[in-house]
Amino acid sequence: MTTIQVSRPREPGTRGQWWRFAALLIITLVVLVPVLATLLLAIRPSATSTTTSALTLENFRYIFGNTDIMLWLGNSLGVTLATVLVSVIVAAPAGYVLSRGRGKAVSGFSLLLFVIQSLPVITAIIPLFVLFARLGLADNLIGLVIVYVGSTLSVATWMMAAYFDSIPHALEEAAWVDGCSVFGSFTKIVLRNSLPGILSTAIFAFLLAWNDYLVALVFLRSSTIFTLPIGLQTFFQQNATDWGSVMAVSVVIMLPPAIIFAVLNKYFSVGGIGGSLAGR
Repeated sequence: MTTIQVSRPREPGTRGQWWRFAALLIITLVVLVPVLATLLLAIRPSATSTTTSALTLENFRYIFGNTDIMLWLGNSLGVTLATVLVSVIVAAPAGYVLSRGRGKAVSGFSLLLFVIQSLPVITAIIPLFVLFARLGLADNLIGLVIVYVGSTLSVATWMMAAYFDSIPHALEEAAWVDGCSVFGSFTKIVLRNSLPGILSTAIFAFLLAWNDYLVALVFLRSSTIFTLPIGLQTFFQQNATDWGSVMAVSVVIMLPPAIIFAVLNKYFSVGGIGGSLAGR
C-alpha cells in the first residue's frame, strides 16, 4: 500500500527567517571581534612578564595596584551619573511641553533644539573653555558635567517628546476629570508609563558622558580629576606602550555599559499603554 505524504504548508513569514538570523549572527560576530581581541590581550602576559601561563590577570593586578585607575573610575562614575540625573530631570518636562504644547513659542523652542542638535560639539569647545576658565570651571569636574548636560539636552528632549507622543491624551484627560492637575497627571500618568523612554534617554546620556574623550581632554589638566578615557591616555608613551595595561583599562571601561544594558534590558517594553483605554 502506497503512503502519500502531504507536506504541511509553510507558515507565512517563516521563509527566509534563517537567512535573517544568519546575517544577524555574522554582523554580531564582526562587531564582537574588537571586544574579544581586547579581552584576550588584557589577560595575556605582557612582554616583560616572567609568568609562563598563557592567560593571567597580572595586567589587572598592576593597574589596580600601581595606577590611579580607581580614582579615575570614581571620577567617571560621578560625572556620568550627575549628567544622567540632570539630563533626565530637565529633559522630561521639556519633552512633555514639546509633545503636548501648541503655539508659536513651542514651535520656536522645537526649532531651536533642532538647530542646537545639528551643531557639532567641537564648535563650542574652545569658546566654552575660555568662558569656563574665567568662571573657574576649567579643570573642574562640575564644569565637565555642565558641558555634558548641555550637549545632551537637545537630543534627550527629543527622545522624551517622541515617547510622550505614544501615550494617549485620554489618560490625562481622565485624570483631569478626576481632579488631577496638569503637573499631577504628568507625574502620575505620563512618567509612570514612560519607563522605557526614560531609560533610553538615561542610557544615551550615560554613553555620551562615559565614552567622551575630546571634551575631557580639553577641560581637564590635573591627573587627580582625570576620567577613565583620559587616564587611558597616560599609558601611551613616546617610545613604548604597555599594551597589556592599556587593554586591561579598556576592559574596565567597557564593563559598566555592558552591565547596565544586561540589567535594564528587561525594562525596555513599549506594550501595555494602549490597553489602558480598553472599553472607553
